[in-house]
Amino acid sequence: QVQLVESGGGSVQAGGSLKLSCAASGSTYSRYCMGWFRQAPGKEREEIVSITSSSRTTTYADSGKGRFTSSQDNAKNTLYLQMNSLKPEDTAMYYCAAGTSMQYYSSGFHCLPNYWGQGTQVTVSS
Repeated sequence: QVQLVESGGGSVQAGGSLKLSCAASGSTYSRYCMGWFRQAPGKEREEIVSITSSSRTTTYADSGKGRFTSSQDNAKNTLYLQMNSLKPEDTAMYYCAAGTSMQYYSSGFHCLPNYWGQGTQVTVSS
């Protein structure tokens, strides 16, 4: 089992940047595929990026393409999400997740989460 703790959320103005962190503990971090997700009020949770367990290859959903970048520090068992040019519509609770299986499709893959962090709030004002 793995425990995930997100941090780095906050309030920014449109056009600003934030870098979220997700610290993993409790199990071998490299065993799990990872993902960043977000959920805005009244909306379903949506995927931002999925990351493979081995090579840490990434597939970005439309919500994450172009402005968001995932990275990791394997020595620290920590995943990051750099978010640039933030927009008010990016306002949401952001979650990282870990999973033991993936779903492949023609142009990429999804990490299927088994474990979730508690989330970190991002608020973007216009």
